[in-house]
Amino acid sequence: MSEPRRQHGPGGSTDGGEVTEAERDGPPGRSHDHAQEVLRLADVKKSYNVGLPTEVEVLHGLDLRLQRSDFTALVGTSGSGKSTLLNLIGLLDTPTHGEIHLLGEATRAMDDGRRTAVRGRSIGFVFQFHHLIQAFTALENVLMPLIVAGGKPSQKQRDLARGLLRDVGLEGYSERKPDQLSGGQQQRVAVARALVTHPALLLADEPTGNLDSRTAADVFALFRKFNREFGCAVLLVTHDPRLSSQCDRTVTLTDGRIAGDTAHPDEGHDGRPPRAAASPAP
Repeated sequence: MSEPRRQHGPGGSTDGGEVTEAERDGPPGRSHDHAQEVLRLADVKKSYNVGLPTEVEVLHGLDLRLQRSDFTALVGTSGSGKSTLLNLIGLLDTPTHGEIHLLGEATRAMDDGRRTAVRGRSIGFVFQFHHLIQAFTALENVLMPLIVAGGKPSQKQRDLARGLLRDVGLEGYSERKPDQLSGGQQQRVAVARALVTHPALLLADEPTGNLDSRTAADVFALFRKFNREFGCAVLLVTHDPRLSSQCDRTVTLTDGRIAGDTAHPDEGHDGRPPRAAASPAP
Protein backbone atom coordinates (compact mmCIF):
# COMPACT_ATOMS: atom_id res chain seq x y z
CA MET A 1 0.00 0.00 0.00
CA SER A 2 1.41 3.39 -0.95
CA GLU A 3 1.93 6.06 1.67
CA PRO A 4 -0.78 8.77 1.90
CA ARG A 5 0.08 11.76 -0.23
CA ARG A 6 1.41 14.65 1.83
CA GLN A 7 0.50 18.24 1.28
CA HIS A 8 2.49 21.16 2.56
CA GLY A 9 0.88 23.82 4.68
CA PRO A 10 1.85 26.53 7.14
CA GLY A 11 2.07 24.90 10.53
CA GLY A 12 -0.79 22.41 10.24
CA SER A 13 1.26 19.27 10.56
CA THR A 14 2.66 17.03 13.23
CA ASP A 15 6.13 16.99 11.74
CA GLY A 16 7.12 20.52 10.94
CA GLY A 17 4.90 21.62 8.08
CA GLU A 18 3.36 18.59 6.34
CA VAL A 19 -0.12 17.12 6.69
CA THR A 20 -1.58 13.98 5.19
CA GLU A 21 -4.89 14.07 3.36
CA ALA A 22 -6.42 12.11 6.24
CA GLU A 23 -5.21 14.71 8.72
CA ARG A 24 -6.61 17.48 6.50
CA ASP A 25 -10.03 15.87 6.37
CA GLY A 26 -10.14 15.45 10.13
CA PRO A 27 -10.96 12.49 12.36
CA PRO A 28 -13.30 9.93 10.76
CA GLY A 29 -15.70 9.54 13.64
CA ARG A 30 -16.94 10.77 16.99
CA SER A 31 -16.20 7.71 19.13
CA HIS A 32 -13.73 8.43 21.92
CA ASP A 33 -12.71 7.00 25.27
CA HIS A 34 -14.20 9.57 27.63
CA ALA A 35 -11.77 8.50 30.36
CA GLN A 36 -8.74 9.35 28.20
CA GLU A 37 -6.46 11.93 29.76
CA VAL A 38 -6.35 15.03 27.56
CA LEU A 39 -4.40 17.47 29.72
CA ARG A 40 -2.00 17.12 32.62
CA LEU A 41 -0.17 19.94 34.37
CA ALA A 42 2.71 18.85 36.60
CA ASP A 43 4.20 21.45 38.99
CA VAL A 44 3.70 24.22 36.43
CA LYS A 45 5.22 27.58 37.29
CA LYS A 46 5.38 30.77 35.26
CA SER A 47 7.66 33.73 35.90
CA TYR A 48 8.27 36.95 34.04
CA ASN A 49 11.48 39.00 33.78
CA VAL A 50 13.47 35.87 34.65
CA GLY A 51 16.97 36.68 35.90
CA LEU A 52 16.22 40.35 36.42
CA PRO A 53 15.67 42.23 39.70
CA THR A 54 12.03 42.58 38.67
CA GLU A 55 11.47 38.82 38.26
CA VAL A 56 8.02 37.78 39.47
CA GLU A 57 6.40 34.35 39.65
CA VAL A 58 2.68 34.47 38.77
CA LEU A 59 1.82 30.76 38.75
CA HIS A 60 3.08 28.61 41.60
CA GLY A 61 3.37 24.86 41.07
CA LEU A 62 0.01 23.99 39.48
CA ASP A 63 -1.13 20.35 39.16
CA LEU A 64 -4.24 19.58 37.13
CA ARG A 65 -5.74 16.81 35.02
CA LEU A 66 -8.57 16.85 32.49
CA GLN A 67 -10.17 13.86 30.79
CA ARG A 68 -12.24 13.90 27.59
CA SER A 69 -15.43 13.70 29.67
CA ASP A 70 -14.53 16.77 31.76
CA PHE A 71 -16.66 19.89 31.51
CA THR A 72 -14.82 22.25 33.84
CA ALA A 73 -15.13 25.88 34.87
CA LEU A 74 -12.01 27.89 35.71
CA VAL A 75 -12.82 30.77 38.04
CA GLY A 76 -10.86 33.41 39.87
CA THR A 77 -10.69 37.13 40.45
CA SER A 78 -8.94 39.49 38.08
CA GLY A 79 -5.19 39.03 38.46
CA SER A 80 -5.47 35.47 39.77
CA GLY A 81 -3.55 34.09 36.78
CA LYS A 82 -6.41 32.70 34.65
CA SER A 83 -5.27 34.31 31.40
CA THR A 84 -1.66 33.25 31.98
CA LEU A 85 -2.77 29.69 32.67
CA LEU A 86 -5.00 29.62 29.59
CA ASN A 87 -2.11 30.81 27.42
CA LEU A 88 0.08 28.01 28.78
CA ILE A 89 -2.56 25.33 28.28
CA GLY A 90 -3.26 26.64 24.79
CA LEU A 91 0.46 26.35 23.93
CA LEU A 92 0.65 30.08 23.29
CA ASP A 93 3.36 30.37 25.96
CA THR A 94 5.70 28.02 27.81
CA PRO A 95 6.04 27.42 31.55
CA THR A 96 9.18 28.47 33.39
CA HIS A 97 9.14 25.20 35.33
CA GLY A 98 7.19 21.96 35.22
CA GLU A 99 5.49 20.24 32.32
CA ILE A 100 2.24 20.38 30.36
CA HIS A 101 1.19 17.10 28.76
CA LEU A 102 -1.36 17.15 25.95
CA LEU A 103 -2.76 13.75 25.00
CA GLY A 104 0.18 12.20 26.82
CA GLU A 105 2.85 14.22 25.01
CA ALA A 106 5.17 16.60 26.85
CA THR A 107 5.00 20.06 25.26
CA ARG A 108 7.54 22.27 27.03
CA ALA A 109 10.50 21.36 24.81
CA MET A 110 8.57 21.53 21.52
CA ASP A 111 9.83 23.94 18.89
CA ASP A 112 7.48 26.58 17.48
CA GLY A 113 6.52 24.54 14.42
CA ARG A 114 5.61 21.50 16.46
CA ARG A 115 3.66 23.54 19.02
CA THR A 116 1.72 25.26 16.25
CA ALA A 117 0.86 21.93 14.65
CA VAL A 118 -0.25 20.32 17.92
CA ARG A 119 -2.24 23.40 18.92
CA GLY A 120 -4.01 23.54 15.57
CA ARG A 121 -4.87 19.85 15.63
CA SER A 122 -5.78 19.26 19.27
CA ILE A 123 -7.02 22.54 20.79
CA GLY A 124 -10.03 24.68 19.92
CA PHE A 125 -10.42 28.27 21.13
CA VAL A 126 -13.59 30.30 21.74
CA PHE A 127 -13.19 33.83 23.07
CA GLN A 128 -15.56 36.46 24.43
CA PHE A 129 -15.31 38.23 21.07
CA HIS A 130 -15.82 35.98 18.07
CA HIS A 131 -12.82 37.26 16.00
CA LEU A 132 -14.44 36.35 12.68
CA ILE A 133 -12.86 37.59 9.45
CA GLN A 134 -15.32 40.13 8.09
CA ALA A 135 -14.48 39.57 4.41
CA PHE A 136 -15.18 35.82 4.65
CA THR A 137 -18.48 33.95 4.74
CA ALA A 138 -19.59 31.92 7.75
CA LEU A 139 -18.51 28.74 5.97
CA GLU A 140 -15.09 30.17 5.13
CA ASN A 141 -14.61 31.32 8.74
CA VAL A 142 -15.41 27.83 10.01
CA LEU A 143 -12.96 26.33 7.52
CA MET A 144 -10.16 28.73 8.45
CA PRO A 145 -8.22 26.37 10.80
CA LEU A 146 -8.19 23.72 8.07
CA ILE A 147 -7.17 26.25 5.42
CA VAL A 148 -4.26 27.40 7.59
CA ALA A 149 -3.25 23.78 8.16
CA GLY A 150 -3.43 22.51 4.62
CA GLY A 151 -4.45 25.08 2.03
CA LYS A 152 -7.56 24.68 -0.11
CA PRO A 153 -10.17 22.63 1.79
CA SER A 154 -11.39 19.34 0.38
CA GLN A 155 -15.03 18.65 -0.37
CA LYS A 156 -15.14 16.39 2.69
CA GLN A 157 -13.93 19.26 4.86
CA ARG A 158 -16.50 21.63 3.37
CA ASP A 159 -19.22 19.11 4.11
CA LEU A 160 -17.91 18.79 7.67
CA ALA A 161 -18.02 22.58 8.13
CA ARG A 162 -21.56 22.77 6.77
CA GLY A 163 -22.54 20.00 9.16
CA LEU A 164 -21.13 21.96 12.09
CA LEU A 165 -23.05 25.07 11.02
CA ARG A 166 -26.15 22.91 10.98
CA ASP A 167 -25.29 21.56 14.44
CA VAL A 168 -25.04 25.11 15.82
CA GLY A 169 -28.37 26.07 14.28
CA LEU A 170 -27.05 27.99 11.26
CA GLU A 171 -28.06 25.77 8.37
CA GLY A 172 -28.75 28.07 5.44
CA TYR A 173 -26.43 30.79 6.77
CA SER A 174 -23.18 29.44 5.33
CA GLU A 175 -22.81 32.14 2.65
CA ARG A 176 -23.57 35.08 4.93
CA LYS A 177 -20.77 37.33 6.07
CA PRO A 178 -20.40 38.36 9.73
CA ASP A 179 -22.12 41.74 9.27
CA GLN A 180 -25.19 39.83 8.08
CA LEU A 181 -25.37 37.82 11.30
CA SER A 182 -26.48 38.72 14.82
CA GLY A 183 -24.01 38.69 17.71
CA GLY A 184 -25.26 35.32 18.89
CA GLN A 185 -25.05 33.88 15.38
CA GLN A 186 -21.47 35.14 15.02
CA GLN A 187 -20.53 33.45 18.28
CA ARG A 188 -22.10 30.22 17.02
CA VAL A 189 -19.89 30.46 13.93
CA ALA A 190 -16.90 30.85 16.27
CA VAL A 191 -17.96 27.71 18.14
CA ALA A 192 -18.22 25.76 14.88
CA ARG A 193 -14.79 27.06 13.84
CA ALA A 194 -13.29 25.90 17.14
CA LEU A 195 -14.69 22.41 16.62
CA VAL A 196 -13.93 21.88 12.92
CA THR A 197 -10.67 20.06 13.72
CA HIS A 198 -12.48 17.84 16.26
CA PRO A 199 -10.12 19.01 19.03
CA ALA A 200 -9.52 16.97 22.14
CA LEU A 201 -9.65 20.15 24.25
CA LEU A 202 -11.84 23.24 23.93
CA LEU A 203 -10.69 26.40 25.73
CA ALA A 204 -13.47 28.96 26.15
CA ASP A 205 -12.53 32.35 27.62
CA GLU A 206 -15.68 34.18 28.80
CA PRO A 207 -17.46 32.94 25.66
CA THR A 208 -20.89 34.21 26.71
CA GLY A 209 -19.80 37.52 28.22
CA ASN A 210 -21.15 39.62 25.33
CA LEU A 211 -24.36 37.65 24.81
CA ASP A 212 -27.89 38.02 26.14
CA SER A 213 -29.00 35.37 28.61
CA ARG A 214 -30.95 33.28 26.10
CA THR A 215 -28.15 33.18 23.54
CA ALA A 216 -25.62 32.50 26.30
CA ALA A 217 -27.68 29.49 27.40
CA ASP A 218 -27.79 28.24 23.80
CA VAL A 219 -24.00 28.53 23.40
CA PHE A 220 -23.47 26.76 26.73
CA ALA A 221 -25.77 23.95 25.54
CA LEU A 222 -23.67 23.63 22.40
CA PHE A 223 -20.54 23.14 24.50
CA ARG A 224 -22.38 20.41 26.39
CA LYS A 225 -23.46 18.75 23.15
CA PHE A 226 -19.95 18.59 21.73
CA ASN A 227 -18.45 17.51 25.04
CA ARG A 228 -20.73 14.46 24.88
CA GLU A 229 -20.70 13.73 21.16
CA PHE A 230 -17.10 14.53 20.26
CA GLY A 231 -15.44 13.52 23.53
CA CYS A 232 -14.08 17.07 23.70
CA ALA A 233 -12.88 18.20 27.13
CA VAL A 234 -14.08 21.73 27.91
CA LEU A 235 -12.28 24.26 30.11
CA LEU A 236 -14.47 27.33 30.43
CA VAL A 237 -13.20 30.55 32.02
CA THR A 238 -16.04 32.53 33.54
CA HIS A 239 -16.84 35.14 36.16
CA ASP A 240 -20.50 34.06 36.19
CA PRO A 241 -21.22 31.80 39.19
CA ARG A 242 -24.46 30.63 37.54
CA LEU A 243 -22.44 29.32 34.61
CA SER A 244 -19.74 27.68 36.71
CA SER A 245 -22.35 25.94 38.86
CA GLN A 246 -23.72 24.26 35.73
CA CYS A 247 -20.33 22.73 34.93
CA ASP A 248 -19.39 19.29 36.26
CA ARG A 249 -16.39 20.70 38.04
CA THR A 250 -15.04 24.08 39.17
CA VAL A 251 -11.34 24.84 39.54
CA THR A 252 -10.67 28.02 41.52
CA LEU A 253 -7.46 29.95 40.95
CA THR A 254 -6.32 32.35 43.68
CA ASP A 255 -3.07 34.32 43.54
CA GLY A 256 -1.59 31.90 41.03
CA ARG A 257 -2.47 28.77 43.00
CA ILE A 258 -5.28 26.24 42.69
CA ALA A 259 -7.32 27.02 45.78
CA GLY A 260 -10.18 24.64 45.04
CA ASP A 261 -11.19 21.78 42.74
CA THR A 262 -14.83 20.90 43.30
CA ALA A 263 -17.10 18.41 41.54
CA HIS A 264 -20.80 19.24 41.03
CA PRO A 265 -22.58 15.87 41.12
CA ASP A 266 -25.79 16.59 39.23
CA GLU A 267 -27.21 14.10 36.73
CA GLY A 268 -29.19 16.89 35.11
CA HIS A 269 -26.11 18.60 33.73
CA ASP A 270 -25.48 16.40 30.73
CA GLY A 271 -27.33 13.15 31.06
CA ARG A 272 -24.33 11.18 32.34
CA PRO A 273 -24.07 9.93 35.91
CA PRO A 274 -22.10 12.24 38.20
CA ARG A 275 -18.46 11.44 38.85
CA ALA A 276 -15.78 12.86 41.06
CA ALA A 277 -13.36 15.39 39.66
CA ALA A 278 -10.11 13.91 38.40
CA SER A 279 -7.34 13.90 40.95
CA PRO A 280 -4.45 16.34 40.65
CA ALA A 281 -1.33 15.14 38.89
CA PRO A 282 1.21 13.54 41.24
